[in-house]
Amino acid sequence: MVRELFRLELGAPMNPPPPHVAEWRQNPRLRFLIPHRLLTVLLLFTTVAVFAQRRWRGGWGESTVHEGARTAREIESHSTGTPTWTNTAGFEHDVFTFTRVRYEHNGKYGRGGWTTDVPDSDLNLSYRLQQMTSIRVDPNGRLLQLSDPELPHYPFLYIVEPGALSLDDHETTLLRQYLLNGGFLMFDDFWGDREWSNVEQVMSKVLPDRAFQELGLDHDLYKRPFVIRAKGQVPNMRLGIDSQFHGVTAERPDAEEVHHRAIVDDNGRIMVLATHNTDNGDGWEREGENDYYFHNFSEKISYPLGINIIFYVMTH
Repeated sequence: MVRELFRLELGAPMNPPPPHVAEWRQNPRLRFLIPHRLLTVLLLFTTVAVFAQRRWRGGWGESTVHEGARTAREIESHSTGTPTWTNTAGFEHDVFTFTRVRYEHNGKYGRGGWTTDVPDSDLNLSYRLQQMTSIRVDPNGRLLQLSDPELPHYPFLYIVEPGALSLDDHETTLLRQYLLNGGFLMFDDFWGDREWSNVEQVMSKVLPDRAFQELGLDHDLYKRPFVIRAKGQVPNMRLGIDSQFHGVTAERPDAEEVHHRAIVDDNGRIMVLATHNTDNGDGWEREGENDYYFHNFSEKISYPLGINIIFYVMTH
């Protein structure tokens, strides 16, 4: 029943296409009224315009975030807009809050940074989590540095593109304390051996007596609310759309296999989870931009995994 509801609720982007686009999609015969050469030119122009807009708004997937921003809600949408909702008056703080970490880019590996996919990924996942479970969710999200005194109030942290992550000694100590005191950290959207090496090196300083271990699909995390039977790969939207023609979803030659690696404490509690060689954030962020990408990557992979992770972390 839950999966059927999930399919129904996630079956359409939040912002439906204009009527003329919907008509074009529903009536394939209309497509052949456009000469092939003209269609090619139109598609090329549209692609250039979309990616030019993305670069103007902060780079390939990155957003422009002003220094004083404390929540994802303060940032302009990087995609098709973000949902809004409210919680019962008086219970505004009795909620789960998706908390993104601000960090410094070391410049050695990768091209991204902490602003990648914000605010859409944070707010879309938060909305879907509240929609699909009984968990009440903060409609604004948070953006925090590891040195922020409010950090202990937020049990879930998300770091995107950690292949370029750099922590100073003070941040390393603060993250160690946070994790040992019951906090959880998720790494997402980093690819290949070099970026994995960087994450492993950073975490070896944070938790020197702990190591990553591959999480088996028999783990409880994959059993509820959704049954997950494979570690699916979510590429960036452009590659994901193209994959329907060539089947390639790995963003790099050394990134074909998806890994879910965890660091656990003495009681088996997951302190850190790294989803490597996959981009769940793009699946959350870009859900309303392309039907093929939505149904094959957002709906089937990134949303079930993201919701399961949060559900598991908040109940263990």
